[in-house]
Amino acid sequence: MSEDDDRSPPLDLRGADIAESSNKTRNCSGVSGSGVPGPGPGPSSMEFQAPYPDQVLENVLENVLQFLSSRRDRNAASLVCKSWCRVEALTRSELFIGNCYSVSPRRATVRFARVRSVAIKGRPRFADFNLMPPDWGAHFAPWVAAMASAYPWLEKVYLKRMSVTDDDLAVLAESFPSFKELVLVCCDGFGTSGLAIVASKCRQLRVLDLIESEVADDDMDWIACFPENGTTCLESLIFDCVECPINFEALERLVARSPSLKKLRLNRFVSIGQLYRLVVRSPQLTHLGTGSFSAAEGPAQGEPEHDYLSAFAACKSLVCLSGFREILPDYLPAIRPVCANLTSLNFSYANINAEQLKSVVLHCHKLQSFWVLDSICDEGLQAVASTCKDLRELRVFPFDAREDSEGPVSEVGLQAISEGCRKLQSILYFCQHMTNAAVVAMSQNCPELEVFRLCIMGRHRPDPVTGQPMDEGFGAIVRNCKMLTRLAVSGLLTDRAFGYIGKYGKLVRTLSVAFAGDSDMGLKYVLEGCPRLQKLEIRDSPFGDAALRSGLHHYYNMRFLWMSSCRLSPQGCQGIARELPRLVVEVIRDEVAEHKDDAVDILYMYRSLEGPRDDAPRFVTILQ
Repeated sequence: MSEDDDRSPPLDLRGADIAESSNKTRNCSGVSGSGVPGPGPGPSSMEFQAPYPDQVLENVLENVLQFLSSRRDRNAASLVCKSWCRVEALTRSELFIGNCYSVSPRRATVRFARVRSVAIKGRPRFADFNLMPPDWGAHFAPWVAAMASAYPWLEKVYLKRMSVTDDDLAVLAESFPSFKELVLVCCDGFGTSGLAIVASKCRQLRVLDLIESEVADDDMDWIACFPENGTTCLESLIFDCVECPINFEALERLVARSPSLKKLRLNRFVSIGQLYRLVVRSPQLTHLGTGSFSAAEGPAQGEPEHDYLSAFAACKSLVCLSGFREILPDYLPAIRPVCANLTSLNFSYANINAEQLKSVVLHCHKLQSFWVLDSICDEGLQAVASTCKDLRELRVFPFDAREDSEGPVSEVGLQAISEGCRKLQSILYFCQHMTNAAVVAMSQNCPELEVFRLCIMGRHRPDPVTGQPMDEGFGAIVRNCKMLTRLAVSGLLTDRAFGYIGKYGKLVRTLSVAFAGDSDMGLKYVLEGCPRLQKLEIRDSPFGDAALRSGLHHYYNMRFLWMSSCRLSPQGCQGIARELPRLVVEVIRDEVAEHKDDAVDILYMYRSLEGPRDDAPRFVTILQ
């Protein structure tokens, strides 16, 4: 599911607000409200007139709209007229809520009555970087309570950055007898007790994915709570983020009786020896997270060393490999038999060097997605560029994220990637310095880029060769990459860079800004020039009240605006709240930082059909 796919305002939840003038569309449907009798004797005109024209139209629409799967298309259809709005709601089986506070659970469940799959997002992305105080909100409790009564046939729940308790998971497990899929991404508040309830009571469970979530250790053996009798329905089990030991014997039995299991990602408490035992029992896997990829202990007395090469060679369907949490590089050659078939490889937890990477990546000619630590240096990226000609996504994370650390990757690695991987569509690149020339080269060599996120960790750092700001590099990206929808900027940037973004970034939907800009004009260029902008994240930049006011015309069309450590005043934020009453304006106080009476620590604004929320903590002030 694309994070930025939903580009329309939440009008699909506001069926009662469709204008009466749109009824003229319904009256052009070919079913007239009054019949015209034909010449000569015959049946009355009533026999030629549908008794319920709206019902006929809705029956036809229902058969047509069931083929629409895109949220964007469905939102557009719901805006045609009241009849289309009503039918679209009745045929929608998947509900996506981009902000859990943009609409109430009651409004959503009343509007969409036949939903089988729900996806809800909570906290904004900057919460991942400890920029939002804990306990801010985004509670799942009111949502699961509403869904329990409205959607007894619910099968799937996807949550991202939500607060989920064990009680919430208990309600979910007990309320939906046909429940099949639970995905929790960057969620917190629950523990192994809640997982045990889901495992024991959701007898048709196919997917249990815990991704980058915080799971409390309640000393509960949740793996052993899956039903022991017969085969399971499990197709995906992901728990690599669970920071507590698991019952490996129970896991081994579970894998053995799950013939449909395709995705398995293990946590760091699973050794490579235990991984071997699981792999030989499940050669049908397509996605594997290896766990620690190091030995907890050697083989028992008289027991031969495991043949890891043969075990991986038997996994003919494996296309995605991740894990390597506590990797022992000596074991890396074991994955060589599957490299030729891999389309996705994630080394973002593996502290390996360029030579160790080469032993693997030089065999990965089909690779399309690659995540890695910067410990591979520019030399490792050059090896990727020379081999992975079909690469579409690259993410390079820092092993040491301090601003004053030595950066092992630079413009050399970026330029090599741009020259060797010309099908690249998405890149996230952490480094300590970058040149305009390398960024310009990427814009020219990879014109299909949709996502460009360059994170220069040192603040306000210019081009190290010319000493100039990074304006021309980012300007080239928005000018030459015509399909760009997501952009993150960093380094020394002046208002000129934001002028380029406003002029050329007409498709940009998500923009992240850190330590950049000269004045209010920079933000004004963006807000006035980027009509598709949905999500705007800004931190530590010199934008104040005048810049904030320049977006008054656009805020109702955006999902949210986040500004932290900028130059906003309470009075400026209050003015926005008064002029845009359907916008929720939250001022969040950082309880750790020193406060000035005239400074706003964090501003978080989002559109909502419900108005201010009723669960705001004491450090949140909602302006009205």
